[in-house]
Amino acid sequence: MPGFKAVLIQKDASGSQSVGFATLGDADLMEGDVTVRIERSTVNYKDGLAITGRAPVVRRFPMVPGVDGVGIVEQSSAPGIKPGDRVLLNGWGVGELHLGAWAEKARWKSDWLISLPSGFSPDEGMAIGTAGYTAMMAVMALERHGIHPPAGPVLVTGAAGGVGSVAVALLAGLGYHVVASTGRPEEADYLKGLGAAEIIPRSELNGRGKPLARERWIGAIDVVGGQTLANLLSMIRYDGAVAACGLAGGMEFPATVAPFILRGVTLYGIDSVYVPKPVRIAAWDRLDRDLDRAKLAAMTKRIAFDDVIDAARQIVDGKVRGRLVVEIG
Repeated sequence: MPGFKAVLIQKDASGSQSVGFATLGDADLMEGDVTVRIERSTVNYKDGLAITGRAPVVRRFPMVPGVDGVGIVEQSSAPGIKPGDRVLLNGWGVGELHLGAWAEKARWKSDWLISLPSGFSPDEGMAIGTAGYTAMMAVMALERHGIHPPAGPVLVTGAAGGVGSVAVALLAGLGYHVVASTGRPEEADYLKGLGAAEIIPRSELNGRGKPLARERWIGAIDVVGGQTLANLLSMIRYDGAVAACGLAGGMEFPATVAPFILRGVTLYGIDSVYVPKPVRIAAWDRLDRDLDRAKLAAMTKRIAFDDVIDAARQIVDGKVRGRLVVEIG
């Protein structure tokens, strides 16, 4: 391939950021021992932040965004990975420090790659992507805490988004009573279709609350952060837990220690970027086993590569429901 198409984020001397499509060559690729022809990618909230510049996600310019990719190996000097293998990448700083997956070709380090589980097509792998894989790790954190379906209801915030949609489907499939919080009441039927037993408006959680409020849920998966996270912690039942994995509502955390020292509540932080490979593989194995494929299809929309920049802008404006699969090659 003499040249390949890519989305490129650039910054000029004045610090102004620009985004557009460009033609790159092999000489533009960064270090790595595996070269991959990208088939599919997806659009995550972090990709939207990178495209819009609303947060300092990109730390090297020029940058190809796209934190997730599935593709076919073209060249490899890594043991155990050969041309023709289909590999999956989530995180590891791609789209931030290393050229990412919104391109027809990428060169990555073999330590970052796992084989796409045989139970998933490339489209399904990217319908899950970092968002779904993060949701699975959040579910696993609640399970390790001892929260199982009989323990009580579990809240999911930002439920109509990518992480939230997969979290609702996973929890419901495992038998939990799922309470879905959303700022989009028109998505109630969608969320019930994924398995939510109750829908509550975002407004119940985003105002300034009390250090301790009425106990409502035994656990929660939160993608919002900020005031929402502080409020829901005040409503977690004794010895419950929250898995926090997002900041759509802001980085600040205006909470008190009351839920932790008076109710024994635990707050788990869920990182998806630098998780060791054995944990990644375990999460993907659980997704293969526990995620309903029909529900995954119901939350997924496919878009053309040419539409990915607009989609990234829409996701940070809260206009994307569920998951997007980007058809690259």
